[in-house]
Amino acid sequence: MALAAVRDLRDQRPSAASADELAMFETDVLAGFVLARSSAGLTDGTIRGDVGNLEQMRSWFGRALWEMEPADADVYFGRELRGSPSGTRLARAAALSTYFEFVELRHKVELHTMTGRIVQCPLDEMNRPRGSKDARLRIPPVDREIAELFSGWSQELATCRKFAPSARNYAASRLMAEVGLRVNEARSLDLADVRWELGRFGKLHVRHGKGAHGSGPRERMVPLINHAGRTLRWYIEDVWGHFDEDHTRHGAPLFPSERHNADGTPARVGYDALRSGLAAATVGYLPTWAGRLTPHVLRHYCASQMYLSGVDLISIQEMLGHSWVATTMRYVHVHRTRIEDAWSAGQERAAGRLEGLIR
Repeated sequence: MALAAVRDLRDQRPSAASADELAMFETDVLAGFVLARSSAGLTDGTIRGDVGNLEQMRSWFGRALWEMEPADADVYFGRELRGSPSGTRLARAAALSTYFEFVELRHKVELHTMTGRIVQCPLDEMNRPRGSKDARLRIPPVDREIAELFSGWSQELATCRKFAPSARNYAASRLMAEVGLRVNEARSLDLADVRWELGRFGKLHVRHGKGAHGSGPRERMVPLINHAGRTLRWYIEDVWGHFDEDHTRHGAPLFPSERHNADGTPARVGYDALRSGLAAATVGYLPTWAGRLTPHVLRHYCASQMYLSGVDLISIQEMLGHSWVATTMRYVHVHRTRIEDAWSAGQERAAGRLEGLIR
């Protein structure tokens, strides 16, 4: 993401600034905001998202955002965005809060000198949008259902019209279910990221793991457990060569696309191809989950199966690349038995007391 040159905003400005000077100052503030967020290590995509949200609000408001009052925020979030998805409302509110925090920290005094206004965020405890993008509980399929899906899908590969892309989608989906990869992590793997020599089963070098709070990619090593090594060996030995790729080329993708780059090498597979491949297979071989089984649900399935197999939460957290164990707990929530165990223990204690009274 290109960064604009930022002038030193501490230069003396007249106390009664003209409209043109304020417009120039507003541009400088936004450029400074972008540079500061880049300095904090946020990815270009996160910064673009924040700036896009700020521009949407600026367009609606028609004036510099630092002039927005709580009543304006009430109208915007309570009327303008009333029917918008929760994620949109939360993203706009987060961008606005961060922008005002930046303006208050860096330019509060200067803005007061130029406009006489004391900058204060228009969002407070009364009008701040509530909700969470992670609120939806995902209950994954049981082991029998996943086995049914992949059994039917694997049999289809013997007769399908386009073997290579179908087998690629199959292998990628199995990896998501076996080691909990995110769809972006799977599609971003290179052939060289498969490290057979590491650990007891071999490992995947996930270089594009999701960062926390918009920070850059977080790398991790994922062991090829749950038969993931067997899946990868079959895919690399029997499928990968169908894409006319050179295994010695640096950066050769593990999951290529049927399309080619300008230099003739296969491009990297896209999100939609992997998602649609899983969706089509679900319709054919697990129709009760049609429209509901996504790559992320396969990730929840992987976490749940590991938990049921006795793997501790910290190990599952490391496997999935979560920053906090609380996030991992949401993935295995449906299989946690703390309440049932407490109820059973209570019943046993009550039975013991009753037995003592009878005697």
